[in-house]
Amino acid sequence: MVPGAVVEAGVLRRFANDQLLALAKLVIENAFQPIVEVGTGAVFGYESLMRGHERIGFESPLDILDQAAQSHQLLALEQMLASRALAKFATLPDFSDTTLFLNLDVRLIPEGDHLVDSILEHLRKANIPPSSVCFELSERFDNTSVPEFSGLVARLRKSGFKLAIDDFGVGHGEMKLLCDFPVDYVKIDRHFVANMDSNPRKRHLVKNIVNFCHVLGVRVIAEGIETEAEFIACREFGVDLVQGWFVARPTTLLNELKPAFPHLQDIGKVRRSTQSLDEVLIRKQIERLPTVFEHESIDSVFDLFRRNPRQSFFPVLNANGEPRGIINEFHLKEYIYQPFGRDLLKNKVYERSISHFVDRAPIVGLDADAERLMTIFANMDGSDCVILTENMRYAGVVSAASLIRIINEKQLKTAQDQNPLTGLPGNRAIRDFMQDSGRDGDEDRHFCYCDFDNFKPFNDHYGFQMGDHAISLFSALLRRYFFSEGDFLGHVGGDDFFIGVRDWSREELSEILDRLLSDFHDDVVQLYSEDDRSAGRIRGLDRHGRERDFPLMRCSIGVLELPRGFVIDDLNRVGAEIAELKKLAKESDAGLVVRAFGAAEERDLPVGL
Repeated sequence: MVPGAVVEAGVLRRFANDQLLALAKLVIENAFQPIVEVGTGAVFGYESLMRGHERIGFESPLDILDQAAQSHQLLALEQMLASRALAKFATLPDFSDTTLFLNLDVRLIPEGDHLVDSILEHLRKANIPPSSVCFELSERFDNTSVPEFSGLVARLRKSGFKLAIDDFGVGHGEMKLLCDFPVDYVKIDRHFVANMDSNPRKRHLVKNIVNFCHVLGVRVIAEGIETEAEFIACREFGVDLVQGWFVARPTTLLNELKPAFPHLQDIGKVRRSTQSLDEVLIRKQIERLPTVFEHESIDSVFDLFRRNPRQSFFPVLNANGEPRGIINEFHLKEYIYQPFGRDLLKNKVYERSISHFVDRAPIVGLDADAERLMTIFANMDGSDCVILTENMRYAGVVSAASLIRIINEKQLKTAQDQNPLTGLPGNRAIRDFMQDSGRDGDEDRHFCYCDFDNFKPFNDHYGFQMGDHAISLFSALLRRYFFSEGDFLGHVGGDDFFIGVRDWSREELSEILDRLLSDFHDDVVQLYSEDDRSAGRIRGLDRHGRERDFPLMRCSIGVLELPRGFVIDDLNRVGAEIAELKKLAKESDAGLVVRAFGAAEERDLPVGL
């Protein structure tokens, strides 16, 4: 059966080689795979993929494209595929708000004008703006080595099309493309995304790719997302868009396409009823400047600067409302102040449109935190602003002065959150530390919840001043033992404290915590009277108002371990585990329980294990 099938496929393929285009028209279909916004789950666009090639003996889309190139039918085949994809795209009810991603084979670059002409004609007939189409530059071959490449890119940009680098990280000259050409999107190859949640090197690479792309004003798409953990990791590192089987498989059936996958925004997240502090501060400082569209005339820019004499730049958008960059007044001054300068700009022979004067600017979503905005801005020399987007569309800009105000106000709010007795950060900072640490699985992390045992009867018996003294003693011990960069100390309130550490082993942490508990017990018993110390107990009222004996005060610590490679964004689950550990620690003889997240079968572990 197998040999016969191979022969049959070979015969079919040889026949298909002679009639490639005719057969392709009969059997090849366009499948659409959704490309989805990470933060909202809304569908941003679709990549058009080839299906049906196996029916005429080709194992993969690349096989049939290679054969078409050898038989000089590649342009005709690609024109046919593109025209069908556009026709299909135009039937979608929301096509005007989405983007169609089309692959551009490097072998077509010398004939690129013919392909662009045919696509522009289809767009005109379907009333689709060119900004709704993005060409993916495949890295199977070196695009930049083709002499006609620069001219084709210039034409695509002038026509209003968008550009993406496909398979970023595994091909030829991606950094050259990013450096020398106005790219809108980078698609990170599946190789770097696969198992990223458990691979520190991949996470480090993806994190840095996202950062430098955003500095350059380029949005990032992660390809081949197949697991929930990969999706969460992409979201944490600031990836803008995702596609892959975890979201949706490619389909040739339009009725299977959804406009959104709203459940994605809740995966691994805590439901919040209010905005974060960073969101509140950033939204307060957003300046929604007037914008110009790249397809508008130069006259519209002159008019905008004339009506806003104090403004030196304006954001430039494409027809879909996505930011392309900014246009600076100083680029136009040489034309404004030289004789016939404005007439020169409008001259059809000279052909200078708004797109010729667009400067790249950092672009990032509104959900970025303040520190990330400042880092992005600082790394973009000479930038006037950071452009902010919501649902990938222009939301406003934040200037350098506004960023400074955001950081200063955040520092002030953080200082106000500090406990006045101990000077340690309060609940907001503790929550932020846990959130950030839970999302970053590059190291082992430990969350330690410290709670005094028998504090209330001591405080009732000796007075609140002595109670405050015990609290101050403990905070001083915390600072003595946890002083390295990256160690976090927090004061939950009253006699409850929090310790957060990264890159400590369980053995190292258990040894230090054991010494901390011992030192605190030795110090705090000195606060009791000699008679009470000798008795080893005091008389007091419990929480129900009943009088009974209480042992001398000590501290219990429950430690939750998040192992390297484990990523979580759900603080409710973290809090539930810590609450259970706190109870176990109070019941234990040593007052210390350490347990890995989710290891419910582990009970009271010996100190040091």
